[in-house]
Amino acid sequence: MAKNRLTSPCKAVVIGGSAGSIDVLMKLLPALRPDLSFSLLIVLHRRHSGESSLANLLSVKTVMPVREVEDKDPILPGQVYLAPADYHLLIEKNQYFSLDFSEKVNFSRPSLDVTFESAADAWGPEMVGILLSGANADGSDGLRAVKKAGGVIIAQKPETAQSAFMPQQAILSTPIDHVFDVVEIAEYINSINR
Repeated sequence: MAKNRLTSPCKAVVIGGSAGSIDVLMKLLPALRPDLSFSLLIVLHRRHSGESSLANLLSVKTVMPVREVEDKDPILPGQVYLAPADYHLLIEKNQYFSLDFSEKVNFSRPSLDVTFESAADAWGPEMVGILLSGANADGSDGLRAVKKAGGVIIAQKPETAQSAFMPQQAILSTPIDHVFDVVEIAEYINSINR
């Protein structure tokens, strides 16, 4: 696993997914070290509703703080951040979040591509992008941007995904550094901790 590793200390791991990804996260979060030295950002396609129980659902699977992002929140290490429904999640270079209500991208808001591209611009070789289960091609262009900026990109093994289309599209369109199952994703994230 020494090849295709970060060359700089990690500042963020950005995880994107759609259909079937919540099940993956419910297995992934308990397997992660509780003392991560970087931020964990989660961007999922989900319906907009008045309440957000997803952050509460994820928070029972980890001792790390889990919170839904609000506009201009600072990005801190050791935290799990969840993109709110119906907003694109952007990363500012001064380590703050920005929420955007512009047009949907790939029929999605939040769009995985938008967040991955924004994160690649902010963190470049100091980030990891991970694409999980999903039923459309959102995320492929964003992973390509992460790779171009020097970051590491990972796709879930399609045969382990509830909806294989999203990771398959990424694998077909971009030279992915690692194609992992959930256990291997957790091991990789833990291995890059300082």
